[in-house]
Amino acid sequence: MPTEVELKLAVSPGALREAARLPWLRHLASGPAKRNKIVSVYFDTGKCKLRDSGITLRIRRIGRKRIQSIKATGDAGAGRNEWETEIAADKPDLKQIKTTALARLATGKLKRSLRPVFETDVRRIVMPLRMRNSELELAFDRGRITTGSRSVAISELELELKSGKRSDLARLAQRLAHSIPVAYGARAKAERGYALSAGKQKEPVRAGPVTLGDAASTGEAFMAIGLSCLHHLAANEDAVRHGDPEGVHQMRVGLRRLRAAVSIFKDVVQSADTEAIKSELRWLTEQLGPARDFDVLVREGVVPLRRTNSDKPEIALLRADLEGRRDTGFDKAKAAVDSTRYRAIVLRTALWLIDGQWSRDMDALVAARRDRPAIEFAQEVLAQRRRKIIKRVRKLEKLDSRRRHKLRIAVKKLRYATDFFVPLFTRPKAWKARKCLDKVLKSLQSSLGKVNDIAVHERLARQFASGTVRTKKRPQKAYAMGLLTGREQTRMRACLAAAAKAGKDMAKTRPFWD
Repeated sequence: MPTEVELKLAVSPGALREAARLPWLRHLASGPAKRNKIVSVYFDTGKCKLRDSGITLRIRRIGRKRIQSIKATGDAGAGRNEWETEIAADKPDLKQIKTTALARLATGKLKRSLRPVFETDVRRIVMPLRMRNSELELAFDRGRITTGSRSVAISELELELKSGKRSDLARLAQRLAHSIPVAYGARAKAERGYALSAGKQKEPVRAGPVTLGDAASTGEAFMAIGLSCLHHLAANEDAVRHGDPEGVHQMRVGLRRLRAAVSIFKDVVQSADTEAIKSELRWLTEQLGPARDFDVLVREGVVPLRRTNSDKPEIALLRADLEGRRDTGFDKAKAAVDSTRYRAIVLRTALWLIDGQWSRDMDALVAARRDRPAIEFAQEVLAQRRRKIIKRVRKLEKLDSRRRHKLRIAVKKLRYATDFFVPLFTRPKAWKARKCLDKVLKSLQSSLGKVNDIAVHERLARQFASGTVRTKKRPQKAYAMGLLTGREQTRMRACLAAAAKAGKDMAKTRPFWD
């Protein structure tokens, strides 16, 4: 695997100053620190066409120099993801973009539409470090992101391994975490700037594209995919803290994607520390579960039932009860995200992805699996999972609720896997086939999800009826739950039929990885 790795840590301004004074850190310095004032202006169209295409365009001023930088993510990268050119002015020089990912978008209309979106003004101190035989850089960044009348502070540490072993970068991060309060820095300055410009700093964040090079090994692919999932998870911290239901949902999706990645790559990442990471991720999933589950039950089950049964006060009682449980769930989710344990989990997971035991195991079989071309691994995994799902869907009517649930999870994992691996398959026909498969998988997952919701609601109804749920006016609420589950049971047959049809369509859909 390549040695160049970067890691960002979010810190308070006080902790940033404290870090600069750490004696052990100064002892690791391999040369004098460099100080710079760096002003970067990010350009885009009014509708953010570059961002939506996975491209950022930035002009950075360092002293008298003007550096134009173009970065690409996901499919936009086409094997390379950064281009830098020194230019003469403070506005983009589009004559210099012919060999970059921006070239395909550079129409006359785009050139006329480009404008500054936000600016970052950073005072950076870069300290060169040597740990054993590794050369690293530690940057202390303090400044602001500004757009119009809005502004937000920057206070972070950036660690970069220039050469040597990733274990040394991980060890440096761990020592910093033991010395000062730090958190995994999920969002890049550009991402924060775009959110600030739209006034959406605290809004939910959806999954972004995974960047995989054509020649990536299986181990490299796992690290890139895992870090992308971790970013998705951690980028929703503020939305969860503000009680946004979609923020909780997106953090759960990030968790599920990360846990799915661990499952997909299980033959590559088996180790003692992997089991510890999986255990902590399960804990976090449990903390977020009640908020989302009760929110969905209220919005998609009880509220529609109340509209069509306004004469039944029992439904209003049930709604009030479930909303109280939902609110308690949101409080539980907020407490989890604000906890020391959460911050430790996210940072520990990042370091495990970068330098876990799985990446250092020198067993011949493990190393061979890790070094295998990612495209071969992807073809094998996708084909196997597709075959198993098609086989199970044919027996859908005979499956009990537990097996239907397992089938739903398998479908979800295959959807995640197609998202993870699609950058490896760049032929136009592959992209079209992938879109067709995703449409079928989405339909299958949705149908099985509704079937699973019905089963969960039935279980809750039995708890109300049996008295295992302690609540006032239990009989009335049990009656209302009975109405809800009875209403949903009439939909069960239609959901199963839709799932069966989606399974048949999936069998006819050409795999995009062939």
